[in-house]
Amino acid sequence: MRVAKLQVNFQLHGCRSLKDKRKRLLKLRDKFGRSPAIAVCESGYADDLRVSQWSFVACAGTATVVEQALADVERYVVQSVDAEITGLHRDWIA
Repeated sequence: MRVAKLQVNFQLHGCRSLKDKRKRLLKLRDKFGRSPAIAVCESGYADDLRVSQWSFVACAGTATVVEQALADVERYVVQSVDAEITGLHRDWIA
């Protein structure tokens, strides 16, 4: 079993409320929260309007499948999220 984590930091320009912030990032949970191989959560800065941190944990039988799952997340984040990405970090979990 192989497990890896992708952590993404966002800068949210123009958010006026936590509701606005969560609305802009809700697509992440909607898109990846139903996947049986990926766990997703808002992992940092929950009460800050300007920044957010999301973590995605992928688990599969092979490293190739885990890499592909996190690459799909990364590609979606870059192309579809209405926020500036200030950091992307991947780690393998032993």
